[in-house]
Amino acid sequence: MTIQREQGQFPLMEANQLVAGLMKPNPKTYWLDFLISISLGWAGFALALMNPWVSWAGIAGLVLSTFALYRAVLFTHELTHLKTGTFKVFRFVWNILCGFALLIPAFTYHGVHRHHHVHDVYGTKADGEYLPFGTSHPFGLIGYMLLIFILPGFFVVRFMVLAPLSWALPPLRRLVWSRLSSLTIDPAYIRPMPGAKDPKFLWAAQEFMAFAYGWVACALVWFGWLPAKALVLWYAIAVLIFFLNSLRTLAAHAYRNSGEEQLTVPEQFLDSVDIPGHPVLTTLWAPVGLRFHATHHLFPRMPYHNLPRAYDILRDGLSDNTMFLLASRKSLAHALVRIWKDAAQANRTRKAQPAE
Repeated sequence: MTIQREQGQFPLMEANQLVAGLMKPNPKTYWLDFLISISLGWAGFALALMNPWVSWAGIAGLVLSTFALYRAVLFTHELTHLKTGTFKVFRFVWNILCGFALLIPAFTYHGVHRHHHVHDVYGTKADGEYLPFGTSHPFGLIGYMLLIFILPGFFVVRFMVLAPLSWALPPLRRLVWSRLSSLTIDPAYIRPMPGAKDPKFLWAAQEFMAFAYGWVACALVWFGWLPAKALVLWYAIAVLIFFLNSLRTLAAHAYRNSGEEQLTVPEQFLDSVDIPGHPVLTTLWAPVGLRFHATHHLFPRMPYHNLPRAYDILRDGLSDNTMFLLASRKSLAHALVRIWKDAAQANRTRKAQPAE
């Protein structure tokens, strides 16, 4: 195991007591935040579409659409943590206005992300949202970032081409589901086939709707009702969203576990990262509470809108906050430099070891 075992005892029971009243989500906050974000996102898209690429209006629309749609997209993280059976209308509207149009329906994250929070899965090879970046060659970080240019095309092929083919070909269906239906960072992750308790019909309906949205958009361009620029703009914004999310993902954890051992809850916390930063600027690249990712790992059920308050309470209220603050970074740059240095140091250590 490569993650450093910190000395001392994390005050987990005290932390739970301090934030016990912050676990209830506020539906009004969810609706207002999401509807404003998605409205600004598509308004920015329209502004960029109607103006030249190199114009103040075109650039402003592109920037607005990217950040607003990015924020709307990341509500999928909240959807997977909300109690099953709740927020049904919100989930439906999120898919209609965001998930289907961007070819990332909610089922691609449902269940997959919850495994990331399972005590004996986090940081192991069974965790699709974890790779040992902090102990691998630092150039692996660059390789991961370069994937942003092909990921939108991957989703186009997955939902617009492979989905209908897989409905007729069972072997392809198993491949598409197990290897091409999860929002993860580990390309080797294999998603289990749907079980008896899984909403298979709902997931199939979401897949069909993503397929339909994609081909309807192409038809609108084909018949001249939308300019071809709309498809190029969609791809460009998708690349920018993946760029922001990839930076955020690299800053979300220290990624120092080799994948061979299980981590305790305090160790999982210390392998995760909080970046309080600026309440506005930091929220642009880590929206919907994700700048408090370590605190989120302590309390996965806590709604995003209560995480800033929870962080402040724990920072100021714990009888000993030393270990709690070990998971904090000053900024995105600080977190990225830290993981690069960890990877570089691990690489030097490997080279210095004598060959067996």
